[in-house]
Amino acid sequence: MKYTPSVVDTHGKAMSSTNFLEIKNLVKAYPTPDKGNFVVLDGVNLTIGENEFISVIGHSGCGKSTLLKIVAGLEKASSGSVRLDGKEIHKPGAERMMVFQNYSLLPWLTVRENIRLAVDEVLKNAKNAERISIVNQHLAMVNLTPAADKYPDEISGGMKQRVGIARALAIRPKMLLMDEPFGALDALTRGKLQRQVLDIWENHRQAVMMITHDVDEAIYMSDRIVLMTNGPAANIREILEVPFPHPRDRSAMRNSKEYFELRNHALNFLDKYFTQEE
Repeated sequence: MKYTPSVVDTHGKAMSSTNFLEIKNLVKAYPTPDKGNFVVLDGVNLTIGENEFISVIGHSGCGKSTLLKIVAGLEKASSGSVRLDGKEIHKPGAERMMVFQNYSLLPWLTVRENIRLAVDEVLKNAKNAERISIVNQHLAMVNLTPAADKYPDEISGGMKQRVGIARALAIRPKMLLMDEPFGALDALTRGKLQRQVLDIWENHRQAVMMITHDVDEAIYMSDRIVLMTNGPAANIREILEVPFPHPRDRSAMRNSKEYFELRNHALNFLDKYFTQEE
């Protein structure tokens, strides 16, 4: 039985009852000295609900991370618009927090201090006792209370990434942006952290946009999977609905017919674009 994608129109625009994040006709191009504009993204349309977890998959060079950086306000679109909760995005903001693959921790600060730095910067009107409480709450959320006073070079890669996730969540953003957050971790640590992040999200729902190369990771964690064509001039070709309810049981999912149909459809898509001539 062939898997048939749902909840997507012929232009790759997802249909959502709550258009919390709206990306419309987005184009990103860079000028070149002698060949005009180099188009990275060409006509991207996407909507994300305020409690929805989506993953974006595509081959290297398809503009996935560029798209995420535009949503984060770290890059500017050449044309088109990106709106969050009705407001156009022009620059970085505390309502959108980014988790990078390379941890991005300050090595001279402890785990607690790395999280507290973000809280102090964003929640300036909060009293000191409230800030301490927020930091402690998020340390506990990612199981890092015993390591709170250690420095980044004294903890593992998985723990460093948990610090980054706690720091991002501690300032209470409207949307979490993750650029291959588990990509640098070994398989065992990656699986544990995927489950931990999913547990947090299932108990504290918010909009999440995650870039990944891992189809199994995308199916396990996401509500929808966005499949992008190759670059240059990449766009969204398909948006797959993930049919499994939350909370999710990884073992039960992997033994289901729906899982294999969805996984094979995504892998076949990637294989098609990997072998396709430019």
